[in-house]
Amino acid sequence: MDGPPSPTVASAAIVSPSLLLLFLSKIPLLTQVAILHVLQISEPSKYIDLKSNLVVSLIRAILTPSNPRPISSVQKFTTRNVQIKGKIWVSSYASPPPPETDIRDSLIQVVESMRDPSVKEGNVRIPPFAHIEAEWTGYRASASKREHLPKISEVAKYHEMMKETQKPTTVLYFHGGAYYLCDPATHRDTVKRLAELTKGRCYSVRYRLAPQDPFPSALLDALVSYFTLLYPPPDAFHEAVKPEHIVFAGDSAGGNLALALLQLLLQLRRTNPQIQWYGELREVPLPAGVACVSPWVDITQSTPSWQGQDPHPFDYLPKPRPEFEAKIPPCSIWPASPPRKRFYVDDDLATHPLVTLIMNRSWEGSPPMWMCTGWEVLSYEDKALAMKLAADGVPLIFEEYEAMSHCFALFLERLPASQRCLESWASFISRAVESPASIESRATTIKARTLEEVPLKFEGLLDESLEEIQAVVVSKVGEAEHPEIAAKL
Repeated sequence: MDGPPSPTVASAAIVSPSLLLLFLSKIPLLTQVAILHVLQISEPSKYIDLKSNLVVSLIRAILTPSNPRPISSVQKFTTRNVQIKGKIWVSSYASPPPPETDIRDSLIQVVESMRDPSVKEGNVRIPPFAHIEAEWTGYRASASKREHLPKISEVAKYHEMMKETQKPTTVLYFHGGAYYLCDPATHRDTVKRLAELTKGRCYSVRYRLAPQDPFPSALLDALVSYFTLLYPPPDAFHEAVKPEHIVFAGDSAGGNLALALLQLLLQLRRTNPQIQWYGELREVPLPAGVACVSPWVDITQSTPSWQGQDPHPFDYLPKPRPEFEAKIPPCSIWPASPPRKRFYVDDDLATHPLVTLIMNRSWEGSPPMWMCTGWEVLSYEDKALAMKLAADGVPLIFEEYEAMSHCFALFLERLPASQRCLESWASFISRAVESPASIESRATTIKARTLEEVPLKFEGLLDESLEEIQAVVVSKVGEAEHPEIAAKL
């Protein structure tokens, strides 16, 4: 499987009646997990409760089937809309394509300028403009758990949501799902919780998915969505949002997109500080902050955590399995034409700094950031990025959660560590908007059972330097795709 899927994929599968037989087939596995847990033999049993251990084990089993399904089928399953009910406001808006091409031209210029000159094998894809849908999401305090949204217009829903929005905090949210799975619908519980805790609102983007729309389509959609908040199109029903009230947030691949958008803005501010947008030259401001859960920052999967075939003891993410990927039935969207190895990006751009974010040379000038990881497959690359951010002087709160899986806080809601993580996430978002000067860099491990905080040193998160890690990425990819770069190392 190409990259880390969101846990919501497996969570949906668990409750789907059509996959009841799959669940039943895993009963022997779950029985074994339960026995080892009760006897305190398994590693997870030392840190987490039985229910959480069973959930992670089941998700791992669902994400590593013996017979893969076509990519279009899996994508369709994870992007289904679901009924909206409970303590949540959702108002949909689709930002229309701008009349000018300046915003896309500026993106392509940055992508081209950041490419390694020795791997310019062709022109960067120029994605077409599209209506970019998003869901305004807020907390609906007075609703019952089973209450549906009222049958009123999207504009009316937005204004009802705003009546309950107490703070100007606006979260520009990008969902996870390896860039080819999931949807704002799968992440409504998460963004609702952020809106509740921050007393603000979220703008959750339905960016275009790969493999149909590979890089830089999603990044263009993210940039357009940010400008839509700052400078509303004529048909928008929201007022202009100040940049100091906006925080980018995301999980997994959505964390990658949030960070890539920030890096794009940093580059634009250095080279093209104004963009023509609906007839006016507009500034390119930075947001108040960026906050990511388990961001996927090494698209190439070159870091040590991805190597080997053995499953991770605390995580459910599947490692690359060439024999499995070779058995994926062809469909209308995969394999791609012309062929490429990765769903999200063309082969010659896999190490691009806006794709594999640990390849960036500088994050200087960034606003405050918050990032968390667990004891997961992505932990190594997240620590590498944290070391780089700290070295570049970025105010960063980095939290490592002992024995936790990928994006654990999004689906193990009742786990104390999950509650601690969500509260920390939301607290940072609020502070980035209300008191950014109070944010001081720190790195911490949070113990699973006690929630004790143990300080860490950024420079000691990994034994290797970022330069060594980058060399491994380029070498691994270069051996197969860019021998001209690998020869330099």
